[in-house]
Amino acid sequence: MDETAGIVIAGGGLVGAALALALRTSAHGVTLLEARSFDAVDADARVIALSHGSRLLLERLGAWQALTDVTAINTIVVSQQRRFGRVELSASEAGVPALGYVARYSALRRALIGVLSTSAVKVINGCVVRDFKGDADGAVLTVECAGATRAFAAQLAVLADGGDGLRLAHVEERDYRQSAVVCDITSDAPHQNRAFERFTPHGPLALLPTTLGWSLVWTLPPARAREISALDDAHFCTELQAAFGGSLGKLRIAGARQVFPLKLKYARRPRARRVVLIGNAAQSLHPVAGQGFNLGLRDAWELAVALRDTRDPGDFATLNTYFTERRFDRTATILFTDTLIRLFSNNIPLLDRLTGTSLFLLGGIPHAKNLLVRRMMFGANG
Repeated sequence: MDETAGIVIAGGGLVGAALALALRTSAHGVTLLEARSFDAVDADARVIALSHGSRLLLERLGAWQALTDVTAINTIVVSQQRRFGRVELSASEAGVPALGYVARYSALRRALIGVLSTSAVKVINGCVVRDFKGDADGAVLTVECAGATRAFAAQLAVLADGGDGLRLAHVEERDYRQSAVVCDITSDAPHQNRAFERFTPHGPLALLPTTLGWSLVWTLPPARAREISALDDAHFCTELQAAFGGSLGKLRIAGARQVFPLKLKYARRPRARRVVLIGNAAQSLHPVAGQGFNLGLRDAWELAVALRDTRDPGDFATLNTYFTERRFDRTATILFTDTLIRLFSNNIPLLDRLTGTSLFLLGGIPHAKNLLVRRMMFGANG
């Protein structure tokens, strides 16, 4: 006999867990399926850049209060290598306590799961969705759990992670032919709650403030990223210093390096009935400007709002309204990150000069700066 639930969420990563929390008081029974154990040690070196808007949502979910090791970003300095263009965005000008925050991926995941463990949401670990069927009457998920096959009948299925093999929606992909080198570093100068985004011909180089110093996200062509990552600490820091400059003094390695391939992936509206894709199942963005998780969290929150008072969470009209209302923010955020990479990461001399000039002009137009800051904090609908 099928196991039943009003809403089944497949994927207990950051976005899936956030959605489960947002629905924890829903009248519909919620089941969260996750492939990994929540007790497993997460060695992921990445950090998450949280916008001010994401902090407000995490506070409503009760997860912000449980989050440790968070560093505020009060200033963002955007510059272009070998060009005079430079713009500085500040929390004081925007009238907010901070433009954003930096947290460890593993710490945020622990905070979300910790709050989730005290809720009525049913969590089952070791589960992977193998098949899905949905129609006007309901949905059935075929799930492999600890080597056994189980079937879940639901009114709505939400894929928050994976699911590529199910082919529930047409997926657009663009390989940026870039990889991100990620690690912790320290510098002679303290971070003073500043973040840096420096565009180079090969891709952006970001320094995000942390309690340890900085988290580096250095975008390079794949072969060069592997070569740089394999260098000893001294030669790695020499290369990094040449790419970033000397404004922070001497840079030093403070942790292991990891390399992640980068590509844009976003799913169109699902072909099947009674299914929604959010999180990594819906889109993977370039890390420039740190918009990926923030967009996913907004998707999760707005989906929970759309489902809160509905009798049938998988009803076509309800989901159609959600897809329609999220289209603008989602499309605009994807275009924003993709356009930044296309414009600023290139070796075209004329375009290179134009982008440098545009940064220079942006720095002198307060209204344009405030509009940019607001979009980064709250999305296109903010």
